Amino acid sequence: MRFWKRESILVQPRLASTKQMELETAKQILSEVFHARPSDVEEMIQRRLEEKNSPTECEDVFWPSTFCLAD
Repeated sequence: MRFWKRESILVQPRLASTKQMELETAKQILSEVFHARPSDVEEMIQRRLEEKNSPTECEDVFWPSTFCLAD
């Protein structure tokens, strides 16, 4: 009986950034908490980012650029 020798292939571990791992963990938590599909979680995150980055009209009302004390 003859055994074939295979060449060993070295696999480099793929280093993921900590931010990417945190994001993936957060997505898993959100999907479990809200019983949502991964695509729904992606949509939730995208909407939240858009809300955070879009200017709102309320900002000017609550935080004026100038302030005067009344006499």
